[in-house]
Amino acid sequence: MLEDKAKDLGRTIGQSEEYKAVKRSSEALEGDREASTVLRQMEQVRQAAQQLINRGEEPTPEMEQQLDGLLAQVQGNASYQRAIAAQENFDKLMLRVNQWIAEGIRTGAQSPIILA
Repeated sequence: MLEDKAKDLGRTIGQSEEYKAVKRSSEALEGDREASTVLRQMEQVRQAAQQLINRGEEPTPEMEQQLDGLLAQVQGNASYQRAIAAQENFDKLMLRVNQWIAEGIRTGAQSPIILA
């Protein structure tokens, strides 16, 4: 029973406008060559910095400057902005869903009636 309800909730979330917006904006971001290139470059620099940190070293000032420049570049991209906004809206939805679930748990824990 619980598994079925969880799957039903998942289907409902997958059909929500917030999820559809995340999916659309993510696809658009992937199709945006400029944004994809900058995001890939950021990931490469981040990985290189992480490797330094793992060895007990500090990332170089040049790496930090490069990341700052790339971040400023991608933040000005419309596809990126739409993807971030859509993700924030979806995150808000999921926060509300989790609050509703927690509320249901509290109510269920206080109820002497067992529902099948």
